[in-house]
Amino acid sequence: MANSPQAKKRARQNERRLEINKARRSRIRTHLRKVEETIASGDKDAATAALRAAQPELMRGVTKGVYHKNTASRKMSRLAARVKAMA
Repeated sequence: MANSPQAKKRARQNERRLEINKARRSRIRTHLRKVEETIASGDKDAATAALRAAQPELMRGVTKGVYHKNTASRKMSRLAARVKAMA
């Protein structure tokens, strides 16, 4: 248990950040899942639109420290390649 006032404050801040980061990660995963679903459905226009919507969300996660830059770039690259490969 935190004893000093500073440690107590850090514990409160950590709880708050945890909730914010959890919500942000969830929102990013939702966008990525929508891209996956549109790829599976075979609609290239919808998949392209979903990818365009997911990209800024994912990169915002990078700037906020939820994801590493290379991780986000890898995810975007793989999704973009799958969308491009659609007939």
